[in-house]
Amino acid sequence: MKLRWSRTLTLLPALALALGVTTTAPAAAAHPSPATTPAGDVARLPSHSTVRSGWNNYSCKPSADHPRPVVLVHGTLGNAIDNWLGLAPYLVARGYCVFSLDYGQLPGVPFFHGLGPVDASAQQLATYVDRVLAATGTSKVDLVGHSQGGMMPRVYMKFHGGAGKVNALVGLAPDNHGTDLNGLTRLLPYFPGAKQYLDKLTPGLSDQIAGSEVLNRLNEGGDTVPGVHYTVIATKYDEVVTPYRTTFLDGPDVRNVVLQDLCSADFSEHVAIGLVDRIAFHETANALDPAHATPTTCASR
Repeated sequence: MKLRWSRTLTLLPALALALGVTTTAPAAAAHPSPATTPAGDVARLPSHSTVRSGWNNYSCKPSADHPRPVVLVHGTLGNAIDNWLGLAPYLVARGYCVFSLDYGQLPGVPFFHGLGPVDASAQQLATYVDRVLAATGTSKVDLVGHSQGGMMPRVYMKFHGGAGKVNALVGLAPDNHGTDLNGLTRLLPYFPGAKQYLDKLTPGLSDQIAGSEVLNRLNEGGDTVPGVHYTVIATKYDEVVTPYRTTFLDGPDVRNVVLQDLCSADFSEHVAIGLVDRIAFHETANALDPAHATPTTCASR
């Protein structure tokens, strides 16, 4: 029952958006977001624009212990704040400078982002990483992404000049080789016009279907780029990226992890692994600081 309910929560917004249910344009934003505002302008933002937990603080300077800023990349239907209410404070409390962006926005669709074309989203990430590097005075970032946010940075690194600006990429249930949504995408040919409708209205969803042009181009010639450390954290209860092992990468300097191999009692599915799973958070911290990694168990916090 838990997995079925989670699946419903995950897929209903996507179906509603794809069918055009969300048609009312949002009211104009009263204030710009730190995720889309140049670093030099952040000091002029009202105080509530910086999350109280301390992330998106552009005056943060990385320490000797954690010399690179961490950029969090939300998943499909996520945003720069809601996706990271668990992990961002967790990393800030451990001494990291943490930042998050919004990407893949569609006109008239508030809050639910990551629906625009993946290539365009990768360019947004490129612009944002440059902004964070300039603000922190560093030469590289570490990226942590959930779902699409774990796959799209690979597009950034391969096609948008990001390979030399990223030290590590940690993916939480990333759809690195696409998804068939438990077979649902294979039904599209039986509904004339459905695929074209998705391509036009929510291209970010179409780009994540297994076998898409974007994914074929991304994975052609190998899954990784030289010089980047990769960690993929998956859950066997994933009901969005299916089959769940398609999330894994193949190549040098890759560590593929299944949560249930670390803790058999972990029942997190696709959404929970990015929002609340402390075991996934601990393994993320290990990936960001492997020199001081500690074993991840059911008791990890």
